[in-house]
Amino acid sequence: MVAFSSATSTPRAKLEPNPDASDPTRLPTISNLSFNQDRDCFAVATDLGFRVYTCDPFRLAFRREFFSGGGVALVRMLDTSQIFAIAGRGPDPTSPPNKVMIWDDHLSLGVHDMPFRSEVRGLKLRHDRIVVVLKHKIVVCDFLHPKATQEILTAENPKGLCDVSQSPGPMVLACPGLHKGEVRVENHGLKRNKVIMAHDSSLACLGLTQDGRYLATASTKGTLVRVFSTSDGTLLHEVRRGAERAEIYSLAFSNTGQWLAVSSDKGTVHVFKVKVDSGSMENDGSCGTSEGGAHNLSGVSSLSFIKGVLPKYFSSEWSVAKFHLPEGLQHIVAFGKRKNTIMILGMDGSFYRCQFDPVKGGEMTQLECHNFLKPEETS
Repeated sequence: MVAFSSATSTPRAKLEPNPDASDPTRLPTISNLSFNQDRDCFAVATDLGFRVYTCDPFRLAFRREFFSGGGVALVRMLDTSQIFAIAGRGPDPTSPPNKVMIWDDHLSLGVHDMPFRSEVRGLKLRHDRIVVVLKHKIVVCDFLHPKATQEILTAENPKGLCDVSQSPGPMVLACPGLHKGEVRVENHGLKRNKVIMAHDSSLACLGLTQDGRYLATASTKGTLVRVFSTSDGTLLHEVRRGAERAEIYSLAFSNTGQWLAVSSDKGTVHVFKVKVDSGSMENDGSCGTSEGGAHNLSGVSSLSFIKGVLPKYFSSEWSVAKFHLPEGLQHIVAFGKRKNTIMILGMDGSFYRCQFDPVKGGEMTQLECHNFLKPEETS
């Protein structure tokens, strides 16, 4: 098991301010972006430290710029509290890439250090768990007394793919399995795990609903997104992002699980209506087709009589709404608290709030746009 060192009894020294942050012309470089558990806020990891913004209304809540040796690689908020999990960018000893620090911003110090033998690739937080993603392993830790309670071996996971449920109750965790295209689902409530053969190609992205009942996955081909039941691994729905290969950056369900947002390097955010009534689906609980194939799902059976005539991708369901962004730039998405709204964060410091029409669909309406690295830039 992984060893941890606690600084509760012997508090860490307060970290010194980052001298680079005193230069008003020096804009930080973004390392990572993440929404908190209920999407009220988002955190920005930079080479100077980290920042927190509220989503609605959009504003800077605070920023901490104290790592002078490379900054912050990953930062995750615990709800709207002042507790954060931070992984550094190195090479400074105060911010190595193989250590997770639990930062109490109220006390302005680190209260726990969790060193690992390899670089931290991803982080997830719940009120009761800290989940640390390494290249070939997931480490689940107890939050109140940070120590490893479970280790899960995975296939090579350079992107740090992992997601956890956020609703009250036992945790559901999804991560890559041991083989290409597999997803392993750990259901702590049912006290069992399920391996889902999601794709023929390697995984590129995955996301859970808040309650952990449903899982969305995409592969490195980036053409199809599949939705599964986490309780038994049944394929419930399949939608098509496009016909060309793409890199999927983000998959996000709405709070009700009715909608799914997808961002990719093609510069488009798509919103799909999710059909999870497995009684209306005709499948045997497995994928059954390759990435280029199509399942006979509800809503597409009318095309069955010309399957042999049209290309197979016409049999897949397409998005209800979309929004166009600069192509090639990484964005992450989340559903907002306002009705039928999407929030989009870009690695260039962009924040968009958009609204989609669930009936008419089509192009989303941009409600607001900000550059959070240059707060004066707003439209």
